[in-house]
Amino acid sequence: MSVQAKPGAVEKSDLISVFIDGTEVQVPKGTLAIRAAEMIGIDIPRFCDHPLLDPMGACRQCMVDVPDMGNGRGMPKPQASCTLEVAPNMQIQTQQSSARAKKSQEGMLELLLINHPLDCPICDKGGECPLQNQALSHGHAGSRYDGVKRTFPKPVSISAQILLDRERCVLCARCTRFSEQISGDPFIALVERGALQQVGLYADDPYDSYFSGNVVQICPVGALTSVDYRFQARPFDLVSTPVTCEHCAGGCQLRADHRHFQVKRRLAGNAPEVNEEWNCDRGRFAFYSGRLGDRLKTPLVRDGDVMRPASWPEAIDAAATGLAQARGSIGVLTGGRLTVENAYGYAKFARVVLGTNNVDFRARAHSAEEAAFLASAVAGRRLGEGVTYADLEKATQVICVAFEAEEEMGAVFLRLRKAVRKKGLAVSTLAPYLSNGAHKLNATLVPTVPGTEAEVVAALDADADTIVLVGERAATLPGTLSALVALAERTGAALAWMPRRAGDRGAIEAGCLPNLLPGGRPVADAGARVDLAAAWGIERVPSRPGLSADAMLAAAASGQLAALVVAGVQPTDFADAVAARGALEQAGFVLSLEQRASEVTERADVVLPIDLLEAQAGTFLNWEHREGRVNRINKQAPSSMTDLRALAMLADALGSDLGVRTAAKAKAEFDELGAWDGVPAPAPQVAAPATGLGGGIVLASWRQLIDGSAGNDGADFMLATGKPAVARLSSATAYALGATEGDTVTVATGAGGLELTLLIEDTMVDGVVWIPGNVSGRGLGELRVVPGATVTVTGGAA
Repeated sequence: MSVQAKPGAVEKSDLISVFIDGTEVQVPKGTLAIRAAEMIGIDIPRFCDHPLLDPMGACRQCMVDVPDMGNGRGMPKPQASCTLEVAPNMQIQTQQSSARAKKSQEGMLELLLINHPLDCPICDKGGECPLQNQALSHGHAGSRYDGVKRTFPKPVSISAQILLDRERCVLCARCTRFSEQISGDPFIALVERGALQQVGLYADDPYDSYFSGNVVQICPVGALTSVDYRFQARPFDLVSTPVTCEHCAGGCQLRADHRHFQVKRRLAGNAPEVNEEWNCDRGRFAFYSGRLGDRLKTPLVRDGDVMRPASWPEAIDAAATGLAQARGSIGVLTGGRLTVENAYGYAKFARVVLGTNNVDFRARAHSAEEAAFLASAVAGRRLGEGVTYADLEKATQVICVAFEAEEEMGAVFLRLRKAVRKKGLAVSTLAPYLSNGAHKLNATLVPTVPGTEAEVVAALDADADTIVLVGERAATLPGTLSALVALAERTGAALAWMPRRAGDRGAIEAGCLPNLLPGGRPVADAGARVDLAAAWGIERVPSRPGLSADAMLAAAASGQLAALVVAGVQPTDFADAVAARGALEQAGFVLSLEQRASEVTERADVVLPIDLLEAQAGTFLNWEHREGRVNRINKQAPSSMTDLRALAMLADALGSDLGVRTAAKAKAEFDELGAWDGVPAPAPQVAAPATGLGGGIVLASWRQLIDGSAGNDGADFMLATGKPAVARLSSATAYALGATEGDTVTVATGAGGLELTLLIEDTMVDGVVWIPGNVSGRGLGELRVVPGATVTVTGGAA
C-alpha cells in the first residue's frame, strides 16, 4: 500500500518515499517523522510537539524505532519523531509495530507521572488533558512509584491574568517557545536544572503579553491557567460554539465555551487562513461587557427629564412619531458593532423608509478624502481580489502607514512576525517612533512627523512584491490616502485598508456611507440607483449624496437636521467628543438602539434595547473581505431584539416595508445584489499639505489594544495587564521642556488636558509627543484634536 501526501501540493520530484509500520508514504523532503505518521492516520503520543512551533524534542514522549535509516543501517536507540526528518526509503516503526518504541513511550509517561500531582479532580485541564488521555491510551495501568512527590507553592502569578502550577509542568517548553517564536515576548523561560527545572520569569518583567492566553490553551497539562476561567467549569459541562471575534477587523475564528447559557471562556479556533491557532488576549478574555449592571433590558421613553421603562409597542410608536415628524431631515449614525446583516438593515432603512443617504458608520475621525478612497479602492472588492493573510507571507516588503499591527490587529501582527522570522520579510513603518510591536518585527523606522505622511509616502521605494497596509488613522492625515493610491499605481504595490473595528468592512459593503449604496454602488451613478431601486421594489433611491457623520452632528446642533438614529456609537469615538455631546443634546429627536446604557442613551428620546452579539446570528467581513460567521449562543435579555427586527418594526409603524426581518433574509438579499460592476468611483486626489508646522509640539497617537474601550469593561484581570498610559517624548524635546523621565506632564489644548507620566523614547522624532488614544475612557475627542495637531506640553522643572 502506498499513500501520497497532499497530491499536487509539491512537485513529484520533491517527494520521497518512507515506510511507517510497513505502509509506504510519499512526503516532501524535510518532513518530520511525526508529520508523516499523521498523514496516514497513525497517532504518536506527544507533549512538546506543536505544528506551529519549532521542533525541540523536549518531552521525549514521541519515541519511534528506526531499524533502517534508508541506507541499510538502523539507529541503535529509539528516536524522537518530532525532531527526526525522514530520509528516502527510511523504515520507521511506531508503538503499533515495535515493542521497543512502545516500551519507551510507556517509560516516559511513567517518569512524567512520578512527580505529577493528583490534581485531576480540581484541575481546569481535567477532561481535556493530553496527559490524562495519553496516560490512558499509551501508559501503564498502574504506577510503581510510592515515593514522595516534588511540590512547589502554588499557584504562582506570572501576570495578573496567568497563573502557574509548577508541579504540574512537564517541561514541554511550549509556552516558552510560543513567547519567544510567535509573540516575541520572552518574559518566561525554563530555569534551573534536573528535578528543579521549572518555568520562571524575568525578575523585573511580568508576563504582560497581548497574547498570553495562548500559552494556557497550548499547555498540554494544567500547569498554566487563566484567572478568569480557573474553577469556573469542567470541559465536559461546556457547550462549544464557533464564533468570529468582534473586537477588531482581523476576523479571528474563536470557540466560545458556554454553560447554562453563559460564556465561560473563549479559545482560539483552528483557522489556518486567518489566525491559524492563535488570538490576542482581548479576543480571548473581553466578553464580559454585556453582563454589567448597565445592560439595557427594556425599552425606554423620555418623559420630561426622566427616561422611563416602556413596552415595545409604546416605544416603537413613540419612535415612529418622532421620526415621522422629522421625515426628510434625519441622519443615521452606526458604529462598529454591527454585523453585515444589521449594517445592511440600517443602510436600507435610511434609503427606503427615511428617504435619505444620511448614513455613516464612521463614528470616529474621518474625512471626505477617506470617503472617496473607500469608494474607489475598498468597496466592492471580493475575497482574493485584494491582499490576504497568505499574501503577507509571500511579500518581500510590507510598509505600514498609520497602522500599528500589534495594537490594532493582533492576528496581522502575528502573521507578519511569522513571515519576518521564517522568510526574511522586510517591514517598514511610517511612525514618529519605533513601537514595541515594530521592534519585534525588526521593522525599519521611517521617521515621520504626524501630518507629513503624504510627503513621506511620495518618496517611498516599492515594487510589485510590496504590500502597503494603511490604517484608518490615515483619514485625518491630508493627502496620505491620495499619495498611497498614486504609489500603488506607480509601482504596482498592493494596497490594503486596515480598519480597527470588526463591523467596518461589512458596513462599507452594506452601504453605510453617504456616498455609497450596497455593494459599492456610487450614489452619484444613476444606473446604480435604478439597479438598486428595482431590486428593492421601490420607485427611486435618493440621489442626493448624504452627510458624513461629523456633518450630521453639526447639522443636528444647528437645527438643520431634526432627528438622529444612533446605533453603537459613543461621543468619545468622535474627533470632537464635546461637539458630539452637544449635537445629541440639541437634536430635536434622538432614537438610540443600544445594548448598554451610554452617553447617547442618556440624551435619547427613545431607547430600544438590542441583543448582545452572542444572542445574534450573522456575519462579519474582515479586512481581507473574508466572511466570518457569528453564531447565536444564548438569549440573555428576553425583552431585547436584534437591530433588524427593531428596524422592521419601525418601518411597519412608519407605513413602509423594510423587506428583511432576520439575518438569513438580509444576507440572502445582500448576496443577491452582489457587487457593483459598473464604472468605479474616482480615486481621491488631495495634495499634500504644506510642511510648515508652526509653533507647539505635534501630537501623535493611536489606541492601544488593551485600553479604556467599552468592549473591555468587566475584563478586570485582562485590563490589569494593559500597558500604562504614558506620554512619550524624545530626550531633546524633554530637555527643552525641562522634564525628565518619570515626571508628570500635561498634554493640553484649549479644550482641556491629560496628565500622564513622561517616558523618554530614544527613537522619537523631535518636536512630537505621543499619547494613547484612549485613557480610562477618555479619548482624543476630549481634547478636540486629531494626530497632526499641535498641543502644549508642560511639566517637570518648567
